[in-house]
Amino acid sequence: MHTENDVEVKKVFIGAGCNRIVNNVSWGASGLVSFGAQNAVAIFSPKSAQILTTLPGHKAVVNCTHWLPTSKFLFKAKELERHYLLSGDADGAIILWELSLVDGKWRQVSQVPQSHKKGVTCINGIMVSQTEAMFASTSSDGSVCVWELVFPSTSSGDCKLSCLESFSVGSKSMVALSMAELPGCSGQIVLAMGGLDNKIHLYCGGRTGKFVHACELKGHTDWVRSLDFSLPVSINGEVNNLFLVSSSQDKCIRIWKMALRSLLPNGNGVYKKEETSLSSYIEGPVLVAGSSSFQISLESLLIGHEDWVYSVAWQPPLVASTEGDAYYQPQSILSASMDKTMMIWQPEKTSGVWMNVVTVGELSHCALGFYGGHWSPNGDSILAHGYGGSFHLWKNVGDDNWLTQKVPSGHFASVTDIAWGRSGDYIISASHDQTTRIYAPWKLEVPHKDGELWYEISRPQVHGHDINCMTVVHSKGNHRFVGGADEKVARVFEAPLSFLKTLSNATLQKSCYSDNDLTNVQILGANMSALGLSQKPIYVQAVQETPDKNGIDSLDTFETVPDAVPTVFTEPPIEDQLAWHTLWPESHKLYGHGNELFSLCCDHKGELVASSCKAQSTAVAEVWLWQVGSWKAVGRLQSHSLTVTQMEFSHDDNFLLTVSRDRQFSIFTITRTGTGEISYSLLARQEGHKRIIWSCSWNPHGHEFATGSRDKTVKIWAVEKESSSVRPLMSLPQFTSSVTALSWAGLPHGKNNGVLAVGMENGQIELWNLSYNRQDIAPGSTTGLLVRVDPFICHASTVNRLAWRETEEDNKSLQLASCGADNCVRVFDVTVE
Repeated sequence: MHTENDVEVKKVFIGAGCNRIVNNVSWGASGLVSFGAQNAVAIFSPKSAQILTTLPGHKAVVNCTHWLPTSKFLFKAKELERHYLLSGDADGAIILWELSLVDGKWRQVSQVPQSHKKGVTCINGIMVSQTEAMFASTSSDGSVCVWELVFPSTSSGDCKLSCLESFSVGSKSMVALSMAELPGCSGQIVLAMGGLDNKIHLYCGGRTGKFVHACELKGHTDWVRSLDFSLPVSINGEVNNLFLVSSSQDKCIRIWKMALRSLLPNGNGVYKKEETSLSSYIEGPVLVAGSSSFQISLESLLIGHEDWVYSVAWQPPLVASTEGDAYYQPQSILSASMDKTMMIWQPEKTSGVWMNVVTVGELSHCALGFYGGHWSPNGDSILAHGYGGSFHLWKNVGDDNWLTQKVPSGHFASVTDIAWGRSGDYIISASHDQTTRIYAPWKLEVPHKDGELWYEISRPQVHGHDINCMTVVHSKGNHRFVGGADEKVARVFEAPLSFLKTLSNATLQKSCYSDNDLTNVQILGANMSALGLSQKPIYVQAVQETPDKNGIDSLDTFETVPDAVPTVFTEPPIEDQLAWHTLWPESHKLYGHGNELFSLCCDHKGELVASSCKAQSTAVAEVWLWQVGSWKAVGRLQSHSLTVTQMEFSHDDNFLLTVSRDRQFSIFTITRTGTGEISYSLLARQEGHKRIIWSCSWNPHGHEFATGSRDKTVKIWAVEKESSSVRPLMSLPQFTSSVTALSWAGLPHGKNNGVLAVGMENGQIELWNLSYNRQDIAPGSTTGLLVRVDPFICHASTVNRLAWRETEEDNKSLQLASCGADNCVRVFDVTVE
């Protein structure tokens, strides 16, 4: 029996999409990017385009994340060994995390004392010294809190968090804020807020708190969505000016100048009269802070975006000279808008008029707009996150030539099902975000120092309904899968030529498909239909002889969907390519069920597919069997009275196991006659658990199976062929949470040994050792917990499906794929000694 130390579980890959919420993303001075993936906080490295970890702790959707220090304060973070991250969720909770830069380890420092009754809308902070930070948070309950955070002085110390101030702004809540230290007066902090009343509110306060409303700036005609203070800017040699940039749903960006007013020489508090100029006509209010006051004026109005501008940000400070520590604020602003573009604005050298100097993103069909834009710490890269949960990264390779870079990608809603491709080269996942996606390790001739790096290489289905289930067809010939969504038909998809060639590039198996195989595949790719339901094939011949389109057809209207250009990729594709050019054609529809599909499975020979749908009666709850190839319905199995939640064929395909919401499991015998006909009968039905049975899994070497339920138990059963019955073998000890996913892997050492992966509603995954003796059951059965997977690589909410990769018999290393309600797809390496 294995002890706990003999099993090692390592993260291979995490795929996740970003929550579609403004203020969700933050780029830290550490060089890492944080974002919310459902209720997890995900961290990715732009250098490797890989998600490094996910931080579990939030009970609700993560609305915003914010690094201390962010990329803006890199110049104050040179000495820091530990960086901090704040994350706020839809319940009003804020959590503080700590990252140790030396070893890359994370820990949850504390939950910020509950200060908001409703969701957190924005968190923003500044470094006031090398070891002290201040941050503020706003919420849709109309409250604003200001906090002070003192970093630990010793390596073992803890940070001190104290609330300086909490006040309400009334019924019109704030959704944007920014803080800055005022130049020229020691210790005065200015806080700018904007939101639903179209005005920008400025508050002033000291380092110890007590913020008072100083003035408000009017001008925007719709909600204020983003605010950002510059660092003090030198004008005529005096560093006494601060700029504030604001953006709004009125599509405009405004730059406000705050200039320190100088006192008369005699110091009696009378301000010098500035010479009359144009600026005196557009002067705004005066901001009084302590003994200083600032004249606010509108510096510039930037018009260029055609839709709501969700974010604006000043470029992070740059080093003034090579030797010194002096930094300056570049006159450069990044804006991101729902019009699918990001723009960089800079003042023209001679006239000083602010102009749009760079525009990126306008060619993409897919993003449906950007929710936020961010600068890298050194200002050479810009990152956007979009409506499809996607990231878009551009890097300046010189002379304002901005090129797209690889980024992580994934689902932006709960991932419902996952399976390994027929060859084990890739995994395919289905989700409520209405897509199925394929991930694979992209092998390089010279292996990467971090091992295999996985990427999304195809998006076979982009649908108009939430996808609930899918199964890979394990037959000879082309790669196929069947998908089931919130509709009554199951759809069969077949890999196009462009995917087969891309996969052989990714696996470096140039010879894995002979030319003969590839010539049989006549379909190059697929086109999306206007309603997003059926995907029509594009044939190889058709591409070679495309007629010129009529002038009228080529007008790009909202109703048209751009033609796909099926592409063979020689490197991992980016979002725009995935969204349109990697679809698989739909080859068949399977009609029969009376309700939305809920689960699918295929037998190991690739001859039968079983499907079930949502049901509240025996007639609707029947399981349909479909013959692969002809796709005819060849069986309707009645047994359950409510939805069948999962099904699986035994390793020899003689039995079909089904489990249901009605707390029963059923075993059907499936026999194939010589003429290829199918006959089936119900062998046994039994109430297995006290609550819904969510999952089941067969022993890959025998006729034993496991069931897992909402009653927090896992039971192991054996099929007695002779007496046509099922008997219980054993139960695992009670778990702490509902058991929602199971997958049983055989171990090379013998058929009575196995590893059972157990996934739970709380996101936890555990691996259990099973060894049993069927004849002499009592003394011979042992179970033991092999390993509990580290929470920082596990799911943050319900595990929906687990799947072991089929490996060679003598292989010590196993791979486990999982998917969950936290939008994540994960792959683990499991080494069993």
